[in-house]
Amino acid sequence: MATGTEVVSDHGHGCCKKGPGYASPLEAMSGPRESLIYVTCVYAGTGIEKPDYLATVDVDPNSPNYSKVIHRLPMPNLGDELHHSGWNSCSSCHGDPSAARRYLILPSLISGRIYAIDTLKDPRAPSLHKVVEPADIVNKTGLAYPHTSHCLASGDVMVSCLGDKDGKAEGNGFLLLDSEFNVKGRWEKPGHSPTFGYDFWYQPRHNTMISSSWGAPAAFTKGFNLQHVADGLYGRHLNVYSWPNGELKQTLDLGDTGLLPLEIRFLHDPSKDSGFVGCALTSNMVRFFKTPDGSWSHEVAISVKPLKVQNWILPEMPGLVTDFLISLDDRFLYFVNWLHGDVRQYNIEDPEKPVLKGQVWVGGLIQKGSSVVAEGEDGKTWQYDVPEIQGHRLRGGPQMIQLSLDGKRLYVTNSLFSTWDRQFYPEVVEKGSHMLQIDVDTEKGRLAINPNYFVDFASEPDGPSLAHEMRYPGGDCTSDIWI
Repeated sequence: MATGTEVVSDHGHGCCKKGPGYASPLEAMSGPRESLIYVTCVYAGTGIEKPDYLATVDVDPNSPNYSKVIHRLPMPNLGDELHHSGWNSCSSCHGDPSAARRYLILPSLISGRIYAIDTLKDPRAPSLHKVVEPADIVNKTGLAYPHTSHCLASGDVMVSCLGDKDGKAEGNGFLLLDSEFNVKGRWEKPGHSPTFGYDFWYQPRHNTMISSSWGAPAAFTKGFNLQHVADGLYGRHLNVYSWPNGELKQTLDLGDTGLLPLEIRFLHDPSKDSGFVGCALTSNMVRFFKTPDGSWSHEVAISVKPLKVQNWILPEMPGLVTDFLISLDDRFLYFVNWLHGDVRQYNIEDPEKPVLKGQVWVGGLIQKGSSVVAEGEDGKTWQYDVPEIQGHRLRGGPQMIQLSLDGKRLYVTNSLFSTWDRQFYPEVVEKGSHMLQIDVDTEKGRLAINPNYFVDFASEPDGPSLAHEMRYPGGDCTSDIWI
């Protein structure tokens, strides 16, 4: 994958240097095939007293190390809980030849640290560049529990933070780091912080940023408790901000159909004024869009029905949509049901009417061999067939996903958050995560597990680890934003 600045031909007029990434999402689709992928790996919360680390995985099918971890960069501290990741610079800076996609940003959800990792010196063996300490962030902004990071065209890095140091959601907001990773302050204007924080995405041509709402850290760090939803400790709103001014312009109440809205994505085409958010607890994909009067509205685009089950903590099991993404050509949307265990592919060429095109089961609580069974309307019980990969029974359920630039390969990990992993899938904490690759038919639509790819984090040198978000060195469909 390309890193740093890329030199492109100027049609016979010499060469013009460009910044990182690609001029458009469609241009990115013809970028080089991925050969490496970076994966955040967690020991925090597992009982193993070792630091979390960034794994480099070889994804080149022609390499002798294909589907193997070839490098591990341990963080210098214990108890971080690495989670999501982003870049110091991406396609939003493509017009700036002085910018370079060099540093991978690793916010630590629990400790509050933010690491900047140098991937340019040696992409196969990244190194630690800088640590932003939580005390510095708290002292200057009051923010803690950092989650999503996105690079800005200005060179700054913006990080959503889910609460204050005491885990109260009221303290959440958006952190700004400068290009040297110094704390600048908050992005949003005073008095314009959201009720809850989680993910965000901006669409500059529409002067808009929209953020989503997980819950109060004081609640979700203790494990999921349905009573906390009733107590108002989890979110159901989207927050519409003016971009780049940081004024909260509108709050969309998704109601009972939109509980726990997590990952949020605009369509990649920067002229488009719509996108989707995955609402985990109600297992709906909600589409948001601009209305003729300039305000924003929403509607349920896809619903995953809960399953009636036996031998579980509740009589009905939601799918729990925890991650989704959109292909760079805005043709397909992919999402996971972490509890049910399936990955889905929808055609969204008409965003108002998504069409299911592919579905594959890669785990879940109701796979054959589990004590949990689903019950049909006729009273008969059933379970899903989940294949073994290279002799391995698949543990947990599909959680984070990443798509190749050309849209033909989908990578899947299975850890959500260590506390929730222990609650819903204790076997994943005990035996570690794994990483799969799913082949995608982009012509007719179909998903099929690649039997030749399996990364087993059960056999890591320091013990089984939890694998979460994935990034390519040259950017991807969940890191890059076009302006």
